[in-house]
Amino acid sequence: MTTSESRPGTRTDVEKALLGHATYRSLGEQRLSPAEERFEKGRRTTGLWLAPLVALVFLALPLDMAATQQTLAGILLGVVVLWVTEPVPIPVGGLIGVGAVVLFGVVGPDEALAPFGSSTIFTFIGAFILAQAMLKHGLARRFAFRILSLPGVGRSTARVIVAFGAITCLLSAFVSNTATVAMLLPTALGILTVIAKLMQDRGLVAEDFDPTRLRVGAALVLMLAYGASVGGLLTPVGSPPNLIGRGLIEEATGERISFAQWVGMALPICALMFVVLALVLLLLNRPEIRRIDGIEEYVARQRAELGSLSRAEWNTLIAFFVTVVLWITPGIVGLVAGTESSVYETVGARLDEGIVAALGASLLFLLPTNWARRETTLNWSDAAKIDWGTILLFGTGIIFGSLLASTGLAETIGTEANDALGLSSLFALTAFSAILAIVVSETTSNTASAAVVVPIIIPIAAAADVDPMVPAMAATFAASFGFMLPVSTPQNAIAYGSGVVPITTMIRSGFSFDVLGCLLIILGMPLVVGMVGLT
Repeated sequence: MTTSESRPGTRTDVEKALLGHATYRSLGEQRLSPAEERFEKGRRTTGLWLAPLVALVFLALPLDMAATQQTLAGILLGVVVLWVTEPVPIPVGGLIGVGAVVLFGVVGPDEALAPFGSSTIFTFIGAFILAQAMLKHGLARRFAFRILSLPGVGRSTARVIVAFGAITCLLSAFVSNTATVAMLLPTALGILTVIAKLMQDRGLVAEDFDPTRLRVGAALVLMLAYGASVGGLLTPVGSPPNLIGRGLIEEATGERISFAQWVGMALPICALMFVVLALVLLLLNRPEIRRIDGIEEYVARQRAELGSLSRAEWNTLIAFFVTVVLWITPGIVGLVAGTESSVYETVGARLDEGIVAALGASLLFLLPTNWARRETTLNWSDAAKIDWGTILLFGTGIIFGSLLASTGLAETIGTEANDALGLSSLFALTAFSAILAIVVSETTSNTASAAVVVPIIIPIAAAADVDPMVPAMAATFAASFGFMLPVSTPQNAIAYGSGVVPITTMIRSGFSFDVLGCLLIILGMPLVVGMVGLT
């Protein structure tokens, strides 16, 4: 919301504030208490001098590593400081880092910018355009009201958040995590809009309150992002790191991990993770109201006012349905034919999630709402309103992830840490693999984390005469973590792009869940691997 929208005495337009996707807002565009404003000014000012200082100090250290690796590490540390302190918009911080990588000679410009052609970027673009149509034509509000009208769910904010997280987990077991979050975000924002307007109408907040700073909104959107990562672990096809890790483990050990064995391992860990996730988010981001009295009547009244689906809503629903079906198809084929079959490989390659998202979004510019006037469901001015900042942000994250692998910096970190710690027991190696995977995934994608860390762990385990199955599986699961920064996973980037999750809130919640989730993996992985007979 703008400064004019937040002047005392004016009534906040909740829908405009929440559905406008204001990812990065300057201090003048936010309603802050004097204490909050002092903190924000100090945090952002600190980043201006701390980021270059951290980078230069690291570059000056007499370290025994390749020059390109040390340069990349120094630049990445400086960028992380920029991301955490926000002296510039987070997407700009990433762009500064990419420019520094080229200026300091780590790689050339073509190699540095190549990851911007990643399929994930097109998944963002296509999914955001679909989301824009859902928001513009009101379909997101319909979905939100439908979830809130489920028996018992709409009576408390905690139930709404947990129920929405459960839906997310189940979907992400078969649909990619990124796609799940992208298609459910409009519904999450719709639910938050309903709750915020209800609070406003009942005088529970000031007339000129800022709905993007509600704790209930941060908890809801973070549940969406983190819940998708938890649910993605349930099946081998739920997330790319699962397939990468499983393939590397099978190749190294010669032991096949079946679909059923994977689910048997993942189910108890994911169930406990979900409980921990709900507790972390609800305790650290306590909703402003617990009970939503009268929500049933409010939702029923709003649903009645919406009436029947408009032509634009039907078109949006068709495009959304086609996209989801195509996203789900590879997972269904993998379940029926097996993830090692040629059919699965062909279908998975052809129905790439980025291509599917782009095609689904294209339908919105083909399906007419008024053929006589040649009007379609969306026009390009609508599409241009999507959050390009989030796309730039994750693009820079992919760049740093690929450089961590290509320069060998990630491998150097892993091997040097292992040599320094002298790990030799199963427990120590499992803990090391989980922690390393989470640390790497904080600044790179979870797919890159699995591809980099699992090959490091397997030979280390073999050298220590330890069965690599448990530590390698721990690394595979932990690669889907990394919840502290927007660039850690595509889900985090989308959640941050909603505009309702401040970076400080994401760091605090993400760090807590990282630590507790890591402990669950370390303690639970040896038990579940033995339970399904893989040791």
